[in-house]
Amino acid sequence: MKKAFVRFLLFLYCSLFTIHFSFAQDSSHLRISLLTCTPGEELYATFGHSAFRIVDSSSVSDVVYNYGTFNFEDDGFYIKFARGKLLYYISAENFIDFKYTYETTNRGITEQVLNLSAAEKTTIQHFLNENLKPENRSYKYDFFFDNCTTRLRDILKNNHDVAFTLRPVMPTGTTFRQAIYQYLDKNGKDWSKLGIDILLGLRCDGVMSASDMQFVPDNLMKSLDSAGHSMILSHQDLYPIDQNNNKDALCSPLVVFTILLLIIAALSFVKNKYVQIALQGFDGLLFFTVGTLGIILIFMWVATDHSMTKDNFNLIWAWPTHFIISFFVGSKKNWAKKYFAFTTTVLVIVLLAWFFLPQHMNTGLIPLVLLLIYRSSTKCMGN
Repeated sequence: MKKAFVRFLLFLYCSLFTIHFSFAQDSSHLRISLLTCTPGEELYATFGHSAFRIVDSSSVSDVVYNYGTFNFEDDGFYIKFARGKLLYYISAENFIDFKYTYETTNRGITEQVLNLSAAEKTTIQHFLNENLKPENRSYKYDFFFDNCTTRLRDILKNNHDVAFTLRPVMPTGTTFRQAIYQYLDKNGKDWSKLGIDILLGLRCDGVMSASDMQFVPDNLMKSLDSAGHSMILSHQDLYPIDQNNNKDALCSPLVVFTILLLIIAALSFVKNKYVQIALQGFDGLLFFTVGTLGIILIFMWVATDHSMTKDNFNLIWAWPTHFIISFFVGSKKNWAKKYFAFTTTVLVIVLLAWFFLPQHMNTGLIPLVLLLIYRSSTKCMGN
């Protein structure tokens, strides 16, 4: 027992001596690490989060620098968000508070201590503190190209003396859309996936470079671990969790829209006046909704700063003109019948080409397009 106690004291002394010696050799007295946080329940937290942690032994401080801060109470928040003009900003908080926030929401935290020289650490700390100033703290957020993770990658790239080369951590040929699918599928966010597939256009199917892959927090973490030079001194889980992935396929868009299609098709055979009036009201709502969606897609293409919402092939089925025709679904005029006949023909062609289009189209929309075809065909035939 006495020998074991002596060994423990010897081990403790050696550990403290090593820590002291390492700080003595590093005139900056800083330790900089990358924190990578696991996904959360909210859509904006689905892909995880990254931040820098700087421990300063001289001032006895432990600060987390976070580029993922935004203000829900900002004037015109939703309009700015929709137009891609929402400003994010860097914030700093005590590590204990940062860790507590993620523990209370059951989100894991992984820490990678970075292998940086004293000069590099000092430069990065100075850069971050300069960014905290009111005139420097804000930036225009871009989910794919300028976010809380890419900002940290660029800081390392611009302030590291050694050639900063990060290897790809996803298979060659992986697209931006496939990268975000990994998180949406894992967390069972089928409806979020549908909304993203509708709003994000052809550019989202572009193939990522090794640098592009690092817009996702996990990918930057893996890239640093596999870097050609030794970028990481240590890697540990500060708050490990077991992620439970819940996916309820019964509520997927494909199932819901298929059931809706079957119900409407069945009601079409009911020769009851009130049922037919209800169906006509449904047709008006259907074309109004799809037309409104088409108008939104045009807006996202031409009136926003979002690069990924441009060149959107969903406009080949979600026509803005449906918004107008929704007020004439009961019209017997020849021009209205021609419109619905044209809609039927074009949408049949769209459906046949669905899996051959250059933009990935969500399969959950197929029953909805079939519903548009079916209801348009009944209108052009006068039923």
